[in-house]
Formats: sequence, C-alpha cells, structure tokens
Amino acid sequence: PNWGFTDLQKDKNGTGEQNNAPLRKLMMEVTAAIREMDKKHIVIIEGNGWGNNYNGVLPPWDNNMVLSFHKYWNFNDDASIKHIIDYRDKYNIPVWLGETGENSNVWFTDAIHLLEKNNIGWAWWPLKKLGNNNPLQVRNNPAYEQVQRYWRNDGPKPDAATAYKGLMELANATNIKANIVHHDVIDAMIRQPSTNQTKAFVANRLNKSLNIDATGYDFGRNGYAYFDTDTANYHVTTGKRTAGNRGNIYRNDGVDIQKAATADSYFVSDIEDGEWLQYTINVSAKGNYNLAVLASAEKDGGKVSVLNGDAMLVKDVTVPATGNTEKWQLLKIGKVYLNKGENKLRILATKGGFNLAQVQLSK
Repeated sequence: PNWGFTDLQKDKNGTGEQNNAPLRKLMMEVTAAIREMDKKHIVIIEGNGWGNNYNGVLPPWDNNMVLSFHKYWNFNDDASIKHIIDYRDKYNIPVWLGETGENSNVWFTDAIHLLEKNNIGWAWWPLKKLGNNNPLQVRNNPAYEQVQRYWRNDGPKPDAATAYKGLMELANATNIKANIVHHDVIDAMIRQPSTNQTKAFVANRLNKSLNIDATGYDFGRNGYAYFDTDTANYHVTTGKRTAGNRGNIYRNDGVDIQKAATADSYFVSDIEDGEWLQYTINVSAKGNYNLAVLASAEKDGGKVSVLNGDAMLVKDVTVPATGNTEKWQLLKIGKVYLNKGENKLRILATKGGFNLAQVQLSK
C-alpha cells in the first residue's frame, strides 16, 4: 500500500523504511475485522515499496496468510527474488507475485521461468490495455488521442463532445471481442518458459513461390527464433532505460518493428550487426529456390547472410543504400537449397544498418 512510513520526503514509496509499525498495526486490525466474519479465506498482505519491504511487518499474525510482492524492470536472476524466498523460508508463509509485467516478451519468459522454478505463483499486469506488451490490446481512437495529446501538453483542449466520444469509444473497445490478440505475448508467457523450441508465426508453405513478411519471424526465445542485441528494459537494476522493440508496435519481442508510413503494414527496422530472424517453412519439393529480400538502407555497408538452421547457404551479400528507410529495393540473394518438409531459414545481418520488409522465395 506504500503507507505508514517515516520519511515521506526522501522515501516516497517506503523502499527504505526500517520500521513499518503503522502498516503492521493497520493490517493486523483489518485481518481481525475480516476474521470476525470469515475464518476460511486467505488473507493476502503487501509490504511497502511495492510489496518488497517487509521490515517490521513480519512475523505473520494469521495462519492462513500469503505474502505478495511486485517485480518490475529488474534482472530475472535468483538475487532479484532472494528476499522474498528468505521470508517464505524463515516464516513458513506462502508467497505470491501479485503484480508484474510492462516489459518485453524476453523479460516475461525469463521472469515466469524464474518464478515457476522457485514454486512461486504469479499474476500479470494487465490482461489488456492500450499498447502491445500485454496479451490483449485495446484499440485507440482519434478522439481519445486528442485527449491524450492535451494531457501531454502536446495539443489543444478538445471540446466536450470530442472528449466524450473518445472516452465512450475507448470504453467500448475494452470489450474482449474488440481487442487485438497478441499471440506472441501469450506464447512467451505460457509456452516459452519451459522450452527453447520455436514455432512458425504463420503457416509458410512453399510450393512454387512464397512471400513472407519480415515481421513474421518464428515464435520463440531470443537466440532460438531470432537474435537481437537489446531485448528488454532492466532500468531498476542497471539504472538505464532500454527497449526491446524500439518501435513498440505489432510484436513485443526484442526485434525492432516500425509501421510503414504509407501502407497498413510493418517492417523490421534498426537491424544491428549479428542480429538474425528465423522463418519456419514447409517445402513441398526439395531443390534450389531463388531467394530475395525487400530491403532499405540509408547508407551502404550492410551485409546479409542466409542459413538453414546452422548451415550457411549464402554469405555476405551487400545491401546497397536506397537513401531512405522506406525506399525499398528487391535484393536478389541467389539460389538456396531447401529440403522437402520443414526448413528453418535464417536471415542474418553479418553487418547491420538496414531494414527488412519481406522475404521472397520462388522456383
């Protein structure tokens, strides 16, 4: 609750509070009132500092109690939850991660793996909201965007009718039937914590020809379905805010994605040295196929290599400058041999500095 601590000026969230006596007293009184009516249900408590400061709050005062905490923007290592596990072991009290989220799929997968490895249950913040880093996304609308710009001091005050229209459309958009389902987030939370296996983002079947959106790389962990150098926000640990997807749109992995300015489509941007994307393709007949990519680059210097799994097929094809991020050029990579059945085609930036919109294969 972030309440009842000593130094409100220097310690606004109670992270450094050493006493917490008023908070303990309040929670004991609330528990007693609950137990007058209900002796069966679990009582969940949270300390100050977003549920992480239990100095002076424990030991427990009820035999059916759970300790809850929050976890955001820090490393997903044993040290990050050691204090909670220590409380659990010392007082023989169940612990529960009552709130977490607001990060990339990489962070989600690692956090859930860490928690479940240590037999800690979890709840996510939130199921749905504006933005792409949650299982369900609420669609925004132009009228509400005007309200948001006004709140940010980035636009004029909308009239009452516009504000009302925006808020009502936003309320209707919270209906689950109107939400955007982010299957990549769901996969990262449910499947990926227990496996390094990858899955196709869409069913790619190659008969004579196939065009794959660059953003349609496989579901899976960083280093298995793709590789990106900056994958999550760890600013609580590092003191520096970083991003996974710099464009903060379409998917929530480490891969940087932007929306095209002139079309309702997306492309992979800000590709750096050593980064790669994997596409699972089912091929109807083995043989050589022509491979090309739709690429853009403001400057010369980029180089593309192509692998099937770990086997190099084509190495260091130069990506010429197109002069603009969204001035696209079809770059012919050459012929690649693909096996019948499943292939794991990887597009590797041996030298970055370019963008990808599409991968094209043809006989």
